[in-house]
Amino acid sequence: MDASADPDGDSDTGPGGEQPPPARMKGPVTPKAGGSADGGWVTDGLGEREGEGASPVLTLDGFNGPLDQLLTLARAQQIDLLRISLTTLVAQLADALRQAAGKTPLGQQADWVVMAAWLVQLRTRLLLPADAPAQQEAAAEAEQLRTRLSALQAMRALAGWLEQRPQLGHDVFARGRPEIFGVSVEAGSAIDVVEFLWASLALFDDETAAADTATVYRARPFALYAVAEARDRILRRLDDAPDGARLDQLLPDLTALPEPHAAVRRRSAWSSTFIASLELARQGEVALAQEQDFQAIHLARVKRSY
Repeated sequence: MDASADPDGDSDTGPGGEQPPPARMKGPVTPKAGGSADGGWVTDGLGEREGEGASPVLTLDGFNGPLDQLLTLARAQQIDLLRISLTTLVAQLADALRQAAGKTPLGQQADWVVMAAWLVQLRTRLLLPADAPAQQEAAAEAEQLRTRLSALQAMRALAGWLEQRPQLGHDVFARGRPEIFGVSVEAGSAIDVVEFLWASLALFDDETAAADTATVYRARPFALYAVAEARDRILRRLDDAPDGARLDQLLPDLTALPEPHAAVRRRSAWSSTFIASLELARQGEVALAQEQDFQAIHLARVKRSY
């Protein structure tokens, strides 16, 4: 059977595709005597045209000719399909199929059925316009059904993939505790209790040698400046300076620093004072200002209004 079932070779879609409804044409269309509208001869009996692709001749209201010619006129919008009775069309096609049994190839008979399906589809589109609410609802329901079918197909594919995986209890079997191969390299502390007790008892043994009392060198810590001390110093001095002061004026007294660590303590004084000023600015206690880069930083007390 011809898969396209299109006797004219046009590129229209099938009965389920999109195609504008045919236009209406007044008056019946009747082929010439002794032949069809496209020049094919009509024979008696089955009412089929001679040659390959012959189709039964139909006698309808507004048309008298072969089935393929009717389909051609309908697709070209040159015939009024509203005048054609679907009941009469189906009845005449059924009679033609009964008469063609054993005489016409089965594939050719199937082509007749497909042509009739085309005509039925074009005829039914005239009964319900495309913009009708019922038509739109039917299209939405069909789209929803297609979506569900696609989801069902995807689920079936996933189920098939899972079924091919090794199944627990069928292909593989679980055991109570997994085996541990090799040596564990996890970090952890291991204590030998017996050795620990012997070492503890050795501390109370009278014959134990005298404990090592050698002096261990410990570096003397520097007396550096703390940030808290610098914070208190900044607030105390800004209370005495209503117009504010430069950061270097808020440093501790660095003139009497002992050597050789004077440079370290001087850097500590600057660092602690600067950090304390930033902390006070974050808390809203002071305001920082600097006219240009690498210029002196000016601090002033923030006046609060309660």
